[in-house]
Amino acid sequence: MLTITPMLTDKEKEDKAYVHWKSWQEAYAHLLPNHFWKEYTLERCRKWAFDYPNDVFVAKMEDKVAGFVCCAASQQEDLENAGEIYAIYILAEYYGQQIGYRLMQFALEQLKEFQQVSLWVLDGNERAIRFYERVGFRFDGVSKVVHLGKDMIEKRMIYTV
Repeated sequence: MLTITPMLTDKEKEDKAYVHWKSWQEAYAHLLPNHFWKEYTLERCRKWAFDYPNDVFVAKMEDKVAGFVCCAASQQEDLENAGEIYAIYILAEYYGQQIGYRLMQFALEQLKEFQQVSLWVLDGNERAIRFYERVGFRFDGVSKVVHLGKDMIEKRMIYTV
């Protein structure tokens, strides 16, 4: 049975760190340069989990964290009355089990007070783009350069409530 709850315990933080680290390898291995992975360590993800525990919700199958979502008010200056999904990741072993969809619906419910919800997706991450489009997100034409071992493009998608 799947449960989605705020991330509270140290064990949930440890598990979230592992999901963050492992899911990046699973989702981005074909997009990011090999040297990037030397810096993207489990310890780095662990530090983020413990330093930034707010607005993180974990999806657990039985007692194992299978994925997580981070969502809150958007800090983007060009968006008014907007929420943002800052991260949503699921371990590949759970693909196809509706966990990502349930996490997304949970996040949208958390952000229901906003007129729109944004997220950023790495250009070339076709699996994620197809998923976001099925949920109802659309590209709005805004992009930015991020450095992930090399300069890459992230594109913004918007869900209008």
